[in-house]
Parts: sequence; structure tokens; C-alpha cells
Amino acid sequence: MTLLSSASSGLRPIGKLAAATGVKVPTIRFYEEIGLLPAPPRTASDRRMYDDAAERRLSFIRHARQLGFDLDSIRSLLDLSDHPDRPCAEANVIAERHLAEVKQKIAQLRVLKGELSRMTAECAGGRVSACKVIEALHDHSASL
Repeated sequence: MTLLSSASSGLRPIGKLAAATGVKVPTIRFYEEIGLLPAPPRTASDRRMYDDAAERRLSFIRHARQLGFDLDSIRSLLDLSDHPDRPCAEANVIAERHLAEVKQKIAQLRVLKGELSRMTAECAGGRVSACKVIEALHDHSASL
């Protein structure tokens, strides 16, 4: 752990990093804990201090999470990003695998939408004893 003076130039505390990236402080700490974000140097008072590289890396992680990549895939993509001489095909394989997962989820959501549409369309608005939504939820044989 590197100790810094609190006046170290170009560095910012975790709260300012969180504000700049839109990532919550506990999430930043979690990413450090699992090794996605390197442990930053600290001040004598034990405050984490982050540089521009940490902000870029955290923004990369946030964008990858927004696109639905899992943490292991993000770890692999970060490793590739840290080694720009490696073949891009490795990153493409990760993205293609994720795209296949997204397509599968879309297909599952379409089935789910159809089932929910059917359930709500059959609802006559009467009593719960005749409610098609409740009836369909009790019918486990019709599970997706």
C-alpha cells in the first residue's frame, strides 16, 4: 500500500470517483475486493485516492455491466484491454458468447410476454375465485 500526502495532484477520493463515474462507493469497493479495480494508494489517514486510469477502468467496467456482461467476462475483457498487442478475436469471442445469451433471453422473454398477455386477456375482472391470472399461476403444468 502506497501512502500519499492528501495534496497529491490529480488524485481524488472515492466519493469523487463515484460521482464522476456514476458507480456507487460500495460497488467500487467490491470491484477492488474482487480484483477488477486495482487497490489504490492511500493517504496517511487511510483514504483511497484514485487517478485518471482508475476512472477510465471503472467507466469501462460500468459500461460493460450496462451491456450485461458478467464479471468474469469483464475480467477477461479488462485483461485484453491491458494487453493491446493480443488478438482482438479473443474479445470478439466473449462478445459473441454474450450476444448468444442475450438472444436466448429475448426468446424467453417473448414466451413470457405471450403467457402474460394470455393470462391478462382472459381476466374477466370478476372475483378472484374465477380469476384466470390466479388460476394460471396455480397451474404448474403450464410453467415456462
